[in-house]
Amino acid sequence: MTNTKERTEDTCPLVYQCRLPLSTRTVNHLADLLRRHLKTIRSRWRILPPGKIAVIVLTVLRHDQHLADMAGGNGVSESTVRRWRDELIGLLATQAPRLDRPLKKIAKQGGELVLIDGTLIRTRRHTGKADRRNYSGKHRTHGLHFLALTDENGRLIWISAARPGRTHDNTAARHDHILTHLRAAGLGALADLGFRGLDNDILDPVIVTGYAASRTHKLTPGEREANRVLAVGRAPVEHGFAHLKNWRTLTKLRTDPARATRLLRALLVLTNLEVNR
Repeated sequence: MTNTKERTEDTCPLVYQCRLPLSTRTVNHLADLLRRHLKTIRSRWRILPPGKIAVIVLTVLRHDQHLADMAGGNGVSESTVRRWRDELIGLLATQAPRLDRPLKKIAKQGGELVLIDGTLIRTRRHTGKADRRNYSGKHRTHGLHFLALTDENGRLIWISAARPGRTHDNTAARHDHILTHLRAAGLGALADLGFRGLDNDILDPVIVTGYAASRTHKLTPGEREANRVLAVGRAPVEHGFAHLKNWRTLTKLRTDPARATRLLRALLVLTNLEVNR
């Protein structure tokens, strides 16, 4: 151990390195997207090259690094990093698919069904009446509700707009006309018990859910077996949500809830780039 009389206050700011567990393909995609955008708006100068900006933004999204920390380590201001983050999130969100397109693609490839589920992204609690609707009694926390569709392998193909945390899955599905889009594409969907009552067509159902037990009705062995088979078929949708929530910026959203839709759709594009590499 070496003794030194140099005071800590006189040292330069400390900078550390950390591993970014993302592929080069994702970084290059984001950098190329920024280059095309700069060419479109005829912006000829940025304080850092597009590749470096892409790494900074991906670090913020993946590790939930504070903007001030990333700014200090790269010799720029916090407002500059915030502007880069919002700019790239907006560019990525425009690449997120609309609902009808991935459904038609799956049907064209011979697919017969998709998986549907809802999830809650926690947010920082705010006081006042405006935030009461974001409280989810089911999860007992504040958050935003999102509806998502995946293919049979759990690959996310679409994500809905952000809604208050108290929103029911059926309410969100009716608002997005999920049944209409599924029937137009000729596809079915596997769902959990939260979607019971969404599809009342007994002869030709589109949404397939399990059987629910009640005080007056116990499940028969056949119904329990049907629920088990359905749970196995629905398991990949949870993997899709797990890949999405690997982006630690979703641990507890600090952004404005109105911007959460763009953020989730941008992360959907990045998640598919990582999963399909």
